[in-house]
Amino acid sequence: MGSNMARRLADCGGRVAAVYDLNPAAANTLAAELGAEAAGSLARVSALAEVIFTVVSDDDAQLSLFAETGDSLLVGAAGKAFINCATLTPATHMEIERRAARAGAASLEACMASSIPQARQGTLYLMCGGDPGVFARLEPLLRHLSASPRYIGAAGRAAQVKALVNLVMNINTAGLAEGLGLGQALGLDLDLLREVFAQTGANSQVLKTDGEDMQNRAHDCYFSAAHAAKDSRIAARLGRDAGLALPLAQATLGQFERMIALGLGDLDKSGIAELTFPGRRGTGG
Repeated sequence: MGSNMARRLADCGGRVAAVYDLNPAAANTLAAELGAEAAGSLARVSALAEVIFTVVSDDDAQLSLFAETGDSLLVGAAGKAFINCATLTPATHMEIERRAARAGAASLEACMASSIPQARQGTLYLMCGGDPGVFARLEPLLRHLSASPRYIGAAGRAAQVKALVNLVMNINTAGLAEGLGLGQALGLDLDLLREVFAQTGANSQVLKTDGEDMQNRAHDCYFSAAHAAKDSRIAARLGRDAGLALPLAQATLGQFERMIALGLGDLDKSGIAELTFPGRRGTGG
């Protein structure tokens, strides 16, 4: 996601000053492509760039970028702006905003919907949270990545909305896998079944993006099962904190955790079909 966002920003005339990755080879390759520096430290990124995008996997990784001691994006961060695009717990986005403010920097959460092709094309849907003045200042830059960046509210609010987006998406994914898996077990024509789903109440965005892949076992990763599990955990935690029972969310989380246990966590979320289609890996095949 991050590399394709950087390519898109460069295509739009932006100067990508630096890239950083825990995998130096990946950073070096992208830096050479974009004419940027492959920064050897987080502090070097902040020294070179005025606006820094972060795209990481989870809360621990995000907090490490903004560590309060040692190498950190906060070193020399006064006057800089951070746009944090990972799906994280709301509390982590709020903590990053606090740390950035103490360093004299601005922070905005820009939670992403869609996937790698949309990042490259500049058609992401961005849900933004933080100070409204910071959003207004950064919105022109965000519009290179999204035709309609949406301001949600204070820090943490966009993360809440993103968690709910992925809660519903993941439930839909698990439900579609069960419907198509049962269809195959019944000997139905799955092309016909997907066509009927698309014209009825069974239709969903997931049917468009994942249905054929589930049928054809094409699970090249755009959004991994491991990330789906992580995001489902965030939503489940929000439910517990709100005092709500979310049985469908819990069941879906259990399915993605089962994928991880079976060594399938690196598959795309469409790989949940491996647990429901007869004769596949998660069903004894």
